[in-house]
This record gives sequence, structure tokens and C-alpha cells, in this order.
Amino acid sequence: MPMQTANFYTINHSNYPVKTIGILGGGQLGMMLAQAALPLGIRCVFLEDSANCPARLLGKVFSSEQFEDFAQSCDIFTLEFENTPLKPAQLLESTKTLYPSSFALSVAQDRLNEKNLFNQLDIATVPFMAVHNKADIQAAADKLGLPLVLKTTRGGYDGKGQFVVKSADQIDTAWAELGNATKTAPLIAEGFIHFEREVSIIAVRAQNGEIRYYPLVQNEHSNGILAKSTAPAPNVDNLTEQAQSNIKKLLEHLNYVGVLTLELFVTSEGGAEKLLANEIAPRVHNSGHWSIEGAVTSQFENHMRAVAGLPLGDTAIVKPSVMLNVIGKYPKLDEVLAIAGVHVHNYDKEEREGRKIAHITVMPSDSSQLDNTVAQVVAKLPNKLSD
Repeated sequence: MPMQTANFYTINHSNYPVKTIGILGGGQLGMMLAQAALPLGIRCVFLEDSANCPARLLGKVFSSEQFEDFAQSCDIFTLEFENTPLKPAQLLESTKTLYPSSFALSVAQDRLNEKNLFNQLDIATVPFMAVHNKADIQAAADKLGLPLVLKTTRGGYDGKGQFVVKSADQIDTAWAELGNATKTAPLIAEGFIHFEREVSIIAVRAQNGEIRYYPLVQNEHSNGILAKSTAPAPNVDNLTEQAQSNIKKLLEHLNYVGVLTLELFVTSEGGAEKLLANEIAPRVHNSGHWSIEGAVTSQFENHMRAVAGLPLGDTAIVKPSVMLNVIGKYPKLDEVLAIAGVHVHNYDKEEREGRKIAHITVMPSDSSQLDNTVAQVVAKLPNKLSD
């Protein structure tokens, strides 16, 4: 008997048990998940309070006041953002299935719990301490040394919710800026490390436990916002096994289904290069956008395959590529598209300083021209990359 679900499909696809996936969030990640789902015969709807969200282009958007209607319209659920409120996620889980689980979501929402889990699983991190009051910042400075990075444990992304304490006379300023957050959760103080570069690994785990890994990607930030991802990352043969081992531990411990991202620092302090875990993202990730054109199966399609209980796709690279975020202001589309080997993804978002509004994947047919082509595209961007 076909599943009784008030979804968009009126035809009974008997071989397609999952016909509608509900996505918590309606930003560009939700939009690209829905784009990947359509060829699989899967429609998506969204729970999102922003009327002009990017995902509105791909399916019906329900507001939080329409939660019950949203819940009834779907076969299964997923999410696009780790700061999704836990309560609606848990409510959906009580009657249907949510991938990844609310448990995985809760771990990713708290940097202190996240770091403790890393250490529990023998995944190396920077040294850290919980901070409950201003005196704890001084204690952290004494134990971890200066400079140190003070962060909120909840919320905050793209460089928000952080303060680098470089000297003791900045402790008062750091507390004034972030101390209010301790009313609901402690802060976390992290030892400052000198790292050579930042990389990330994305993996996908199916409902049957199969895991596939995308290659390590090198990431560059501008004003705390991801600006550029290079796939594959150069010179990481000695780091790939460690990265895959780390993310495998997390996937299996969390009994995770879908795409998971692990952000890492590469450091050679004390000798040979090694990886230090920064944080996880329980979702498709900005550093994996290159995979739409650059991998046999994109992170978005593989996430939807996993959520729907379908076999995973090949994660191999098609060609080396570079993903550039368009931040704040759109370039002239005709000028960018005049450059061979360029793929533009517009999120239909209004221009605003510091906002990700599109991305461009650069993947020329002649890979020896990759750096040159990237330089041509960067020259067309209104907001250039900066440290």
C-alpha cells in the first residue's frame, strides 16, 4: 500500500518510497539540496520564516506557524543549518525520521561538547577551557598562554561570536563583548596555534553504515568568511588517512546518516605536519560546493541519497577545481561567463556587506590553466579576497 503523505507527487511511484523530503531551513543549502533531489524523483518542502529565502524557488515554504502542515507533508526530514532549533527537530523525530539526528545536531551546536567529544574519540584539538566568568579568562590565559581565542559555545559562524585576546589588558574588552552569552552557556577559550593552512573533509554515511569520502579541500578565508576552496587540497597525501579516520570515528559514534563536514587546521608545530580538529558541521558545507561540477556525485546529491535510503554515489574528483564565494555584491554575469571553465550559482539573495550571495566554481578543461582562470574570475569580483 502506498505511503499516505500529502506531498507534491500525484503519481504513485511504487519504487520510490520517499517522495517528499522536508528540509529545516530554506537558505542556499536547502535550495541546492532540492536541486539535487529533483532528478531522483524527490521533491522538497521547507520550514523557514524568511519569505524571500532562496529555497522558495524550488518548493513550498512553510513558516514556523505552519509546523504541523509541514510535518504532515513529508515522508522524512533533514536540515541545512546546525543552528536549527532543537525543539522542532525533536518533535519531528518523535513521529517520523530526521537525518542527521537531533543528537548529532545538539553536539554540533555546542563547541564545548564538540571539543570534549573530539578528545573522547582521540581526535586531536587545540587545548581549551570552559569560561564561566571574567576570572576564568585570566585563568585560561595563565594555562593556555596568550594570545588565545575566546568563543561563544552556541551560535556564531563565519567569524562571528569570537574575540582574539592578544594581551592581558584586552580581557575586560573581551568579556564586555562576549560575556553576556554566559547567561545561557559558558564560553570556550582555545589556545592559539600557528597553523599553515585550513582544510576540511566531507564524508557521507548511508543508512546501512557505508561511508564515502570526498578529498581534502584547502580553504581560505576573508574577514572570517570562507572565500576560496581548492579541490583537491595540494600536498595532503600524508594527511588524508588521518582526516578520514577522524571523520569515520565521528560518523560511527553519532550513528550519522547524511553528509558531515570536519574542519581542520594543518600545523607542523613540534615537527611533522598534523591535523587538529576545529569543528564539525552536520550538513552539506560551503567547502563542498565545488562538488556540483567537480565530483562524480555532488555532496548535495549524496546527502539526499543517504536521507532517502538510496545507494551512495561516487565521490571521486572529475577535475581539479576552485570554488569562489561571491560576498556582498554580484559581479557582472556576462563578464564572468565569458571566462571559459566557469560555473555560476546565484542564490537570489539581496546584496549586503559580508553576505554570501552566490558562488562560482572554476574548472577549466585544461587543469594546467586553473590558477590563471581563477585569477581572471577574482579580477571580476567586486569584493576581492583579503586577509
